[in-house]
Amino acid sequence: MSFLLVAPELVSGAASDLAAIGSAVSTANAAAAAMTTQLTAAAGDEVSAAIAALFSGYGRQYQELSAQIGLVQEEFVRALNGGAAAYAAAEFANVEQAMLGIVNAPTQLLVGRSLIGNGVDGLAPGQAGGDGGLLWGNGGRGAAGAAGQAGGAGGAAGLIGNGGTGGSGGVGASGGAGGAGGLLLGNGGTGGIGGAAGGIGGRGGDAGWFGRGGDGGAGGAGFVGASGAAGDPGIDGGDGVEGGPGGAGGAGGRGGLLSGDGGAGGAGGAGGNGGNGGDGGDAVDGTGQDGGNGGHGAAGGKGGDGGQGGFAARGMGGRGGDGGIGGNAGNGGVGGDGGDGPNGGHGGSGGDGGDRGYGGAAGRGGGSGLGTSGGDGLEGASGQAGGNGGAGGHGGDAAPAAVGKTGGSGGWGGRGGNAGRIGEGGAGGDGGSGADGADGVNPSALPKAGQADSGLPGPSGGGDGFDGKDAVQFTGGTGIGIWGGDGGDGAGNSGFGERQGGDGGNGGAGGLGAKGGAGGDGGKGDAILAFGNGGTGGNGGTGGPGGGGGDGGDGGFASSRGTEAVPQFQGQAFGGQGGDGGDGGAGARGGDGGKGGDADAVHAYGGKGGVGGQGGAGASAFGGGAGGKGGAGGAGGWESGNGGAGGHGGQGGEGGDGAGGGRGGNGGGGGDTYRLFLSGKIPAPDATPGVGGAGGDGGVGGNGGAGGNGGAGGAGGAATAGIAGSHGIGGQAGSGGDGGSGGDGGAGGTGGKNADPFFGKGADGADGRSGANGVRGADGQAGASG
Repeated sequence: MSFLLVAPELVSGAASDLAAIGSAVSTANAAAAAMTTQLTAAAGDEVSAAIAALFSGYGRQYQELSAQIGLVQEEFVRALNGGAAAYAAAEFANVEQAMLGIVNAPTQLLVGRSLIGNGVDGLAPGQAGGDGGLLWGNGGRGAAGAAGQAGGAGGAAGLIGNGGTGGSGGVGASGGAGGAGGLLLGNGGTGGIGGAAGGIGGRGGDAGWFGRGGDGGAGGAGFVGASGAAGDPGIDGGDGVEGGPGGAGGAGGRGGLLSGDGGAGGAGGAGGNGGNGGDGGDAVDGTGQDGGNGGHGAAGGKGGDGGQGGFAARGMGGRGGDGGIGGNAGNGGVGGDGGDGPNGGHGGSGGDGGDRGYGGAAGRGGGSGLGTSGGDGLEGASGQAGGNGGAGGHGGDAAPAAVGKTGGSGGWGGRGGNAGRIGEGGAGGDGGSGADGADGVNPSALPKAGQADSGLPGPSGGGDGFDGKDAVQFTGGTGIGIWGGDGGDGAGNSGFGERQGGDGGNGGAGGLGAKGGAGGDGGKGDAILAFGNGGTGGNGGTGGPGGGGGDGGDGGFASSRGTEAVPQFQGQAFGGQGGDGGDGGAGARGGDGGKGGDADAVHAYGGKGGVGGQGGAGASAFGGGAGGKGGAGGAGGWESGNGGAGGHGGQGGEGGDGAGGGRGGNGGGGGDTYRLFLSGKIPAPDATPGVGGAGGDGGVGGNGGAGGNGGAGGAGGAATAGIAGSHGIGGQAGSGGDGGSGGDGGAGGTGGKNADPFFGKGADGADGRSGANGVRGADGQAGASG
């Protein structure tokens, strides 16, 4: 076996000798250059001049070649010097290793760890790095993982030293965690990067008493969705596959307990782009086929949270990692939260949305610590703007003289990311939800007329969804509204003289999609002498969009009682008017009017029925809400009292096909021919019977909705390859939309009922009104060019 023995000092001496030789040659060349590169001609003829120029050229070429050889000689000298130094360092390392082996032997035997020295790096896939020496030494680096295997963790430092870096994760796996810094002094190791296809970044290592926490590893990017297959002739193209989400970034390590900043959170991985839609197949004899839709891009990964700062005033929370970028039509990742500390860390920025994706929400600023001089939390970074919608697939080519179909739809538009919150010591919490509206309360009866409180409206319904951008729009969700509270009933009022019952409270307005509250009933009027009036019924609450109007409250009952000894003091009583029905929300029916109050006196008049609520406006392609039914009139008194007039039907809502007007209310019953004394009722043949109230008018029918615009004609597809010449035929202009149907006329009101079967006569019901005309359909749009 052969051995190579090298003496580093001899190699260094040879390098010095070579350097001296090179310097001597360079000096000689410089001395000869003036005499060999610029020769003077022997005579003034052309031949002498040509000979001098030729030999001068030889001299210049020699100088150039000598300079290049000098560079090679310098490189060789440096190589010799480097080799000598390497051999010398290797010999010193062998001596040092031998000495360290003697020093580390006891601790290696007792605890399996060196006293001084760096930990070894991981070699096998996913192997963790070795720990540094107990007294001094850095942790070793973790090895990268294989496919589906997490990266190895970085080794921990001892008393003094830095933690090792975590290894990168394999495909779809997380990165290794960074090693812990030295117990006394040292920084935490950086977390490993997450593997492709959405691997999570490794967490940064924690510092000890003094030092900075390790940064979290970045999340791995999501996989790209596969493209849809192209359609065969006569078959649509396939849809693209959705991309994979990006991995979340690793959290930053904690800063030193006494002093040190927390590590920054790792950035979230970018979301994978959705696959392209396949091209539509070419036409055989007719129309070309549709291209497939592009796959949705996945959301970017969440940025890692910043590490917690040290407890002392010098520590600062780590910055939260930025959210990953979303793929095409994917949402940007959420930025990581800033770490807590005496000075809170910055919240990470929200990731950029991909084409048609939402920008990620920015992370919150870190919370301030509880130390004597805790700083304010820093401002979270702004959310990024949403991207554009992904492109749809290409429409298939048409055969000769055929029309190509349209390409696939573009992706949805995204909204911009939410901005971070500015808070002292971190962001403030969200406010609590508002309480539901309370029902109206009934106040106690007073010497004068009472008034009931109105019911409070319920909370608002949910918010509208965001409109889509550019290619396709999507409808946002509608929250469910809360019904409005019912109005309180009016208080009764009894006694001598003029007495009037309190008015009923108004019903609360309904939330989105909910019915308005019913109006309260009017209070009862009850006077021993003179006049007694029933209170007016409260109006029904307005319905929320899509909700029906609330029904009006009934009018109050009124009576006026005299004595048998002094019947001339028996007075008049007027029943309270029924409350109007609430208007319906969009596309919903109006509330019914309240019934008029009954009266009970010599000359008593039933209350007028409430007006039916107006029907809500119709939504697109739907009829408007029907008007509410008019309230029935109140019953008349027991001598010559007229029944109250029925309420008018509500007006039908406008919108799609017009809705029918509400039915008119029934007329109130005529008064009975009796006299009422304190001892009871007795027949009164000479009394005049009451007249039944007039029926309410039918509501006006709603207008028909506008016809939709004709669609634009499709562009002509490209001619099939190999067929000469002819262009595709341009699309036909769209047909104009049909006008909406006219609303039905309202039903006539029912004639008033007569309380006396012998003498009374009910009034005729009013005629229903004509339905409104339908609106003219819009013109069709022009066809696109071939």
